[in-house]
Amino acid sequence: MTVKLEDARRIIAAAEAKADEIGQPMNIAVVDAGGNLVAHVRQDGAWIGSVDISISKAWTSRAFDISTKDLGDNAQPEQQFFGIHTTNGGKVAIFAGGIPLSRDGAVVGAIGVSGGGGDQDHAVAEAGAAAF
Repeated sequence: MTVKLEDARRIIAAAEAKADEIGQPMNIAVVDAGGNLVAHVRQDGAWIGSVDISISKAWTSRAFDISTKDLGDNAQPEQQFFGIHTTNGGKVAIFAGGIPLSRDGAVVGAIGVSGGGGDQDHAVAEAGAAAF
């Protein structure tokens, strides 16, 4: 099982609707079970620098099967995952906006969102994940 293009389009549409609702243009990425990019959208006006960040957030959520918000909380000094962001060639994102996508109890992909503050990114990712 994995995330297919049809799924990714539905997830992205829901995330875009939330981004529009809050008035913050976003980059939205969806990866499959292997962490491979299925689809990406950069909304008009979204930061160019957030393209790679959104993809990294999705990849990180799938690679570790955890939201990037939770991983980030556990990656602070004196926490169990401190320094994890330096692994995997620096591809690990430890700030809010990445959420694993599950089906029948198994993680089959992830969404990554970047372009606003952490709370905004996470809210948009949650909206996208809910459409899965």
